[in-house]
Amino acid sequence: MSTLLTLHNPRTARRYYDAGWWRAETMYALAAHHAHVRPNAPALRDSRHRLTWAQLVRWVDALAADLHAAGVRKGQRVSVWLPNRVEAVIVFLACSRNGYVCNPSLHQNYTVGEIVTLMERIQSAALFAQAGYAADATKVDVFEAVKPLAGLKRVYRMDDGAFPAMDASSTNAPPVDDDPDKIVYLAFTSGTTGMPKGVLHSDNTLLANGRAMVHDWHHDDKTVLYSMSPLSHHIATVAIAQSLAAGFELVVNDLKSGQKPLDGLIETNATYVMGVPTHAIDILADAKARGRQDLGKVNLFYMAGSVIPPETARAFLDWGIKPQNIYGMTENGSHQYTMPDDTVEIITTTCGRACHGYETRLWDQENPDIEVTKPGEIGEIGTRGALLMLGYFNNQSATENSFNAGGWFMSGDLGRMDEHGNLQIVGRKKDLIIRGGHNIHPSRIENLALKHAAVLKAAAFPVADQRLGERVCLAIIARDGSDVAPDQLLAHLNDTGLSKYDMPEFFIRMDAFPLTASGKILKRELVEWVKAGKIAPAPVRWVAPK
Repeated sequence: MSTLLTLHNPRTARRYYDAGWWRAETMYALAAHHAHVRPNAPALRDSRHRLTWAQLVRWVDALAADLHAAGVRKGQRVSVWLPNRVEAVIVFLACSRNGYVCNPSLHQNYTVGEIVTLMERIQSAALFAQAGYAADATKVDVFEAVKPLAGLKRVYRMDDGAFPAMDASSTNAPPVDDDPDKIVYLAFTSGTTGMPKGVLHSDNTLLANGRAMVHDWHHDDKTVLYSMSPLSHHIATVAIAQSLAAGFELVVNDLKSGQKPLDGLIETNATYVMGVPTHAIDILADAKARGRQDLGKVNLFYMAGSVIPPETARAFLDWGIKPQNIYGMTENGSHQYTMPDDTVEIITTTCGRACHGYETRLWDQENPDIEVTKPGEIGEIGTRGALLMLGYFNNQSATENSFNAGGWFMSGDLGRMDEHGNLQIVGRKKDLIIRGGHNIHPSRIENLALKHAAVLKAAAFPVADQRLGERVCLAIIARDGSDVAPDQLLAHLNDTGLSKYDMPEFFIRMDAFPLTASGKILKRELVEWVKAGKIAPAPVRWVAPK
């Protein structure tokens, strides 16, 4: 485990503590506090369980004892590859209690081979997994695949009763680790590239985000938060942090057979929803189809990943629901958002201002050490503050290279500020496609496409979509005399390991790509060509063979 972490020196840490952004409490300590003060109050819920704070902590303690008995020790990594269920949150809190590093970001869209590679990289000491939860689950068994991994002390197969019961003994649990500045979280940057970076957070950097959102949006223990996002996504981690900071109930999106998300919101009496605009659009359409003019008791809807459509925002406001536009990254959480008194225009055109305990500034695109100060001028988004990660796992150079000379974390995203400090996202320096909140790295698609004998050049780029924000378009230049049908190319991508969640949904064959002076493909130009109607990619759809 790398201990070379450079982002928070003792002076800034002291300032964060003095301001109350950091505190001498861990995530587990907060759960234990709620269990002591309000033992019978609801804490965590899915379709199978509804736990009080006392029950939650009792179950966490039982798992903590079991992990310790298996030989897992402080600082070791515990990997989680599970659908939305309360046990994933229990693992996280057990890691906070025992001083382990929770690795919850093994997404459903990963293949088993990718999971094994990532676990080997971080030397996982334990794995929690569920059969069939993989992009290629019908072809590969993860439980067999991880057996050769050195250092793996325990595998918890969720469908065979391996997870300890709530009332299992906790007498052999180790002493509680009460250090809020220890590394407690390792999340891989989203997508399926060959080398995703492992983002490291402490209890304090995660809780700083939860405390900020509770403070800025006036949450209390009466709030009921319904998290639409997978527990493997950082949005869900922000949800957990808020629940612990305020002591309210967290509902994970685990629907019963035949239920729709709207049913879940109504059944659980949710007041606050966290997700992406796609979730909001779909739930709104379902409510209207049922003749409703409400989402039960929901009065706040958090949306991250793309701009909120104005018609969605206005519909929510007409129903007494406040839409909240969010910008952030795994590295710094939900650090930028609109506030309760913001107008429709601000909500739909910007992602608001930096949250309590954080700062955002813009920097010259060519020289990140020169600040952009003129309102409306575009610059690269740089941030700093109590929410910022500790660094990248075992990658000191990547950690250092993420900052400008002044110590600001450089996002790779481009934005502009209005005269009130509201941030508008205008593009990306980095090569990334965000489909419905899921990050897709074009380079992987391109590299696999180039392995096809008929493909000379390939470019994957985003096509705007009102519902999902963006969809993937694959453009190719074929080799002389070669031809390949779109369905053949999609089959090739599948056979070479591309997740079904990353599959292109548009395809075009071209004679030439727009290029920079150095010969790089100008993907922004391809995006503009689609918008202008200069090129017209055809829709395609991957259907897995039965």
